[in-house]
Amino acid sequence: MKQQEKPRPTKANQALEKARNLVILLATLVASITYQAGLDPPGGLWPDDRDGHKGGDPVLLTTHPTRYKVFFYSNSAAFVASLIVITMVQSSSLLRRHTLEAAMLLDLFGLIGAYVAGSCRDVSSSIYVVALAGAVLVYVVIHIVFFTLDHGVKPEEETVLDNRREVLLLLAILVATLTYQAGLTPPGGFWSADDNLGHHAGFPVLLDNFPHRYRAFFYCNAMSFMASVALIVLLVNPNLYRPGIRCYALYVCMVAGMFGLMGAYAAGSSRHLRTSIYVLTLVAAVFAFVILLVIYFWKQSQKKKISKQDGNGSDVSHDQGPSGQGVSTIHPSQRRYPGADIESTRSREEDNRLKEKDEKEPQDVEDSPDEKRNKDLREYLMLVGVLAASVTYQSGLKPPGGLWQDNNNGHSAGNSILHDINRSRYQAFFYSNSTSFIASIVVVVLLLPKTLHGHKLLLWPMHTAILLNMLGLLGAYAAGSTREWETSRNVICLVIPVLVCVAGYATWSLYKRRTNATKEIAHEATSVEKS
Repeated sequence: MKQQEKPRPTKANQALEKARNLVILLATLVASITYQAGLDPPGGLWPDDRDGHKGGDPVLLTTHPTRYKVFFYSNSAAFVASLIVITMVQSSSLLRRHTLEAAMLLDLFGLIGAYVAGSCRDVSSSIYVVALAGAVLVYVVIHIVFFTLDHGVKPEEETVLDNRREVLLLLAILVATLTYQAGLTPPGGFWSADDNLGHHAGFPVLLDNFPHRYRAFFYCNAMSFMASVALIVLLVNPNLYRPGIRCYALYVCMVAGMFGLMGAYAAGSSRHLRTSIYVLTLVAAVFAFVILLVIYFWKQSQKKKISKQDGNGSDVSHDQGPSGQGVSTIHPSQRRYPGADIESTRSREEDNRLKEKDEKEPQDVEDSPDEKRNKDLREYLMLVGVLAASVTYQSGLKPPGGLWQDNNNGHSAGNSILHDINRSRYQAFFYSNSTSFIASIVVVVLLLPKTLHGHKLLLWPMHTAILLNMLGLLGAYAAGSTREWETSRNVICLVIPVLVCVAGYATWSLYKRRTNATKEIAHEATSVEKS
């Protein structure tokens, strides 16, 4: 009895540790974005003292005081809640009672309120953003109710569902942080003052110069943000995320959020048709790839169902054969003999034991060293893909060189300065950055099927996408960090000495290992001769 009771505290401690890590991650990221949003509020700051306002004061406080107060207090509530959670996260009793998770829900609702108030200037857009979150929640609940018939969760499924939850929660948190910042400070910046052309201080420049492009960015970014926040809210409650993951409702929300992220990038990272077509082509390629991937896994699942049905049918026919022979040879009065019932119950118990063995075999395979190594590799690739996507998304919406602040001398406010003064360098940066961003999304999409429903995929396509991702980052950095081609060439050439150092260290370590091995062999030989 004592040996059976020992593993229970370890499982409980592991669950608490996972909950603590996820709460710390969410609270840290929320604290960072709310801190930045509080110091750099949406609408910008007044550049000077004029018309009753002071330089450095928020523009939104003067033009829309009620909207600014809603944003400020919601953002402050989320920031304070995050700090409290970070301070008290070491308390195991609070984690067991789910107190900190409830505090994080308050944190998320504060983010929603701040985003609704700060990302737009009219009431209709605010209502639309709130309706998006409600639509996501309603969809998930309906999907769970109508497509999840078996509400019970087997003990062996809990760990699998928890692992899937961690991946979905990580992606949702990072997407929410990116879209929150982009929604409050959209690409193109804000007008710094009212002018005679009808521009108003604190309004997005992109809304006046490119209204269709701004609306596409706004709605895609808002959809991605609300889908991610709703996903985080659902993943906090085990009664919701377990059936939601089993029926793939949360997976659909995550994919919708990622496509919203790509749509926002395509609309907000460019002001010209040619570059937009390039990004949209990449997005369409990823979309087609995801559809093919879904069709492939759907066919695989259908094949498994058919094979299981064939196996059950063969068992039934095999059982019916002897039973038919028994009926023909045994007298009808003997059909209700109790021994037959006992034998049938024994056969059922044996079948159940065989099924339990079959269910346990995949777990043994997953616990093998090769599977652990592949799991670590998938986690590494997922982390690299998510971080690269976050970096390239932000730099694509706010390119190097800054943005024009007025419509003078042939340029338009909100456009990239680098595009007008050095177009070839801007295009090199833009195409490299966009390629890296799409490659990161491809890596995440490739890794989700294995994580969410256990299908095995080859790792070489992911390695190829990561290599393309790194090359895109290198090209974007070389083009955007300097304004001279000679300096850009030197940045790229830095790869050569780094690779030489890595190769030299690898050669030296291999040489040391071989020399140590030869010394050990010689030492063993001398010891044998002496003996």
